[in-house]
Amino acid sequence: MRIGLIAPGGFDRSGRKAVIPALLNLTERLARRHQVTVVVLHQEPAPCRFPLLGADVINLGQVPSAWPDLISFHHLRRMITELGAVGRRLDVLHAFWISECGVLAGLAGRLWRVPVVVSVGGGELAWVPEVSYGGGRHWHSRSQAKVALQLAHAVTVGSHYARRPLDGLHLQPRVVPLGVDTTCFHGPVQRLDGPPWRLIHVASINKVKNQGMCLRALRLVADRLPGIQLDLVGEDWLNGALHRMMDELGLADVVHFHGWLEHEAMVPLLRQAHLYLQSSWYESQGVAVGEAMATGVPTVGTPVGLVADLAPEAAWVVPHDDAGAMADAILTLLHDRQRRELLGQAGQDWAREHDADWTALTFESIYRQISSR
Repeated sequence: MRIGLIAPGGFDRSGRKAVIPALLNLTERLARRHQVTVVVLHQEPAPCRFPLLGADVINLGQVPSAWPDLISFHHLRRMITELGAVGRRLDVLHAFWISECGVLAGLAGRLWRVPVVVSVGGGELAWVPEVSYGGGRHWHSRSQAKVALQLAHAVTVGSHYARRPLDGLHLQPRVVPLGVDTTCFHGPVQRLDGPPWRLIHVASINKVKNQGMCLRALRLVADRLPGIQLDLVGEDWLNGALHRMMDELGLADVVHFHGWLEHEAMVPLLRQAHLYLQSSWYESQGVAVGEAMATGVPTVGTPVGLVADLAPEAAWVVPHDDAGAMADAILTLLHDRQRRELLGQAGQDWAREHDADWTALTFESIYRQISSR
């Protein structure tokens, strides 16, 4: 098949930094069996083209816009020009994020008479007033999402939780999580009891991820259990606010900020962790949760994304921004090794059943279905 993928970014030519690993995993697996062209909207300032993981990547370059995150007809023109006759010969177009990428795929699909898949990638349909997050707040974002969904021939989401806003859609959305590479993320479910007791959280430090909840919970845990440690992995987008909160709570000897890490450096931290913490106000899926599950780490998290889907068998849910409930869950699981391992095993089984290979095969099946129509 000839497959066109469209993404806002995540396809740096290095294949390591400024990437979305789950999309790279999918691209690499599709390119083993198919001809894959990736169109990227915002990866580099100037238009360029380069090979990556067996695919041909076309970066459209930055386009000035008075309305950020809205579809630009300059991008549409550039994509049509860059792809040329290749576009009309595609068997399917697949857009990740239904905002500008979804609309771009829908318009190009109509022009070339190519079937289109759109995948909800984040908070395009959400609105979280506590942190002013999500595309559901503004009429133009809602309208853009509506257009993308109407132009699509198939719609996918990363969790049953993310599917809820799509109830009543003319198309039946498919739940297709972006699986992880379990050859990279693997580890034993069994962990030696602490101290030290190791907790880990992996995400960009921002308001919607709500890492402050983790620190408040950690303060309560540290007062009752010695030897607790938290590894925080992710780029800081809050200008040091979380570091200052750590100092105010007296956690400087307990919390370890690692910044952004490549997988090779992150996996050892996951393999030694007793629990993974998710504190997000919103997740459409939560790929980092899947990575933790693949390494056998049980998750304590808020009721969003995969955690909402897999609790209580494979995850422990606590209410949003409830540090007390998170602290109680952490203490309960750290004192109950058997329960930790049961959660860890259930999560690992799910991650292996829905790994990156499964994701690629599932999308291939969807591509064939809509192409045959």
